[in-house]
Amino acid sequence: MKLRYVLMAAAAAAPILFQPEPEATPVLRELLSPPEVAGTHDLAPALAEHTAAVHAPVTTQAIGLREMSRETAECVDCHRRDNPAIYTQWGRSKHYRANVGCYECHKAQKDDVDAFRHYDYTISVIVSPKDCARCHSKEVEEFSGSHHSKAGRILGSLDNVLAEVVEGNHGLVTPGFPDGVSPAAVSGCWQCHGSEVKVLPNGKLDPATWPNTGIGRLNPDGSEGSCTACHTRHAFSAEQARHPDNCGKCHMGPDHPQKEIYEESKHGIAFKANLDRMNLDSAKWIVGEDYSAAPTCATCHMSATRNQNVTHDVGMRISWNNRPKVSMRPEVADAKMGLPGADVNWQTRRQNMMDVCLNCHNQNWVDNFYVQYDGLVDMYNEKYAKPGLALYDAAKPLLKPVKFGNKLDFIWFELWHHEGRRARHAASMMGPDYTHWHGTYDLAKNFYTEYIPELEELAEANLDSEDPDRKAAAEALQAKIAEVLGTEDHMWFIGGMDPEEAASRAAAAEEFKKRYK
Repeated sequence: MKLRYVLMAAAAAAPILFQPEPEATPVLRELLSPPEVAGTHDLAPALAEHTAAVHAPVTTQAIGLREMSRETAECVDCHRRDNPAIYTQWGRSKHYRANVGCYECHKAQKDDVDAFRHYDYTISVIVSPKDCARCHSKEVEEFSGSHHSKAGRILGSLDNVLAEVVEGNHGLVTPGFPDGVSPAAVSGCWQCHGSEVKVLPNGKLDPATWPNTGIGRLNPDGSEGSCTACHTRHAFSAEQARHPDNCGKCHMGPDHPQKEIYEESKHGIAFKANLDRMNLDSAKWIVGEDYSAAPTCATCHMSATRNQNVTHDVGMRISWNNRPKVSMRPEVADAKMGLPGADVNWQTRRQNMMDVCLNCHNQNWVDNFYVQYDGLVDMYNEKYAKPGLALYDAAKPLLKPVKFGNKLDFIWFELWHHEGRRARHAASMMGPDYTHWHGTYDLAKNFYTEYIPELEELAEANLDSEDPDRKAAAEALQAKIAEVLGTEDHMWFIGGMDPEEAASRAAAAEEFKKRYK
């Protein structure tokens, strides 16, 4: 009986990925030694068979470590008692099943910027994408080439000027910011976009920059990003990462309400109605095979199809970048940021997304959706973004040279950054109310009743200026306003609609009234 269990254990033992071939363990030594039981001659064939199996070439490997490391076991001994929730979360994770624990993720080299001694070990608090790449190299490579990983570069943008200067002050003083930093930036922008983590002389992390799981966090080891932005520690659940709520931490609100748009759309409605059929905990989770009730954010932008692997570059299925003032093709934006996506044109990315769509919709449906989507983006660009930007540039010589020091700055910013984005994002995700009432309606209302009047007032106030440069700038602005309002898109506002179009619309209105009288 003893030998039977020895043979079973030995047959199950195989070299494990990430672990070098160990020396013979006591079990193997016992197996390969002459058995000290009666009737060994009867067991000789079995012993020879299993001995050969031990030395046979390895054809497959399990993913993980052979057993929990001594270092991690010591960590667990304390954290099980002091941080039971963390221990429980980890216990439910695939990391636990693979014997990947505290030390495997948090271990550090002595010369690491954020390394410190913790009892008998050198560790770091932050587990960066560089650390995760020790096991997840493909995922980190894809993520590092994405806009997600570069989100921390917002630190020099207009949004950050708002949070640091306009909204905030220097009231939060920390060792890393002895002159103070804005609490609005620390608890707002940085929590989604990522902070630039500062390490103090004692190895501790500055409290203004940590805790932080912003997806574009600038880490002490030079890497950009945070895997835990989506894969929440310490369960690191793929099921949770696939759920739309996971994206909602950042993708919501007045400037990019993707979460709210999704919930309004037929996709979001179907997801809520069929949550128990989504199979979110599936190991492979291929749309059309493992689930078909509804797509999530991950389905469309990241997860596997029958023709595509999972990707951690969320831009590889996007054919418009709707973040800027004027929508642009994604490869253009990637080139500006020096990302590898510069070599992937928008047509290829659109085909990638269509491959997802075609699991539930036919080709004609998908083609027609993109006609509608492109039409909305083109309308925004041509009617509002390009002329709006030209008008703003014409007004600059007459404005106070302080960002957000003028009413016009706020009006223009919200036109493209809020209303314009809402309309474009909603059209991309089939959210009609956000496309219209929260999007193009607000956009038009504020363009005609806020932006144009403010520009007209600015021009009129400087037409009689004694400064010849200001007078010339006012005349140029007035001419630009007239030029824009004289175009086909805007002439209705000054009573210049084409008579034939006006008559046609009047006839249609009368027909509507008769039909529903």
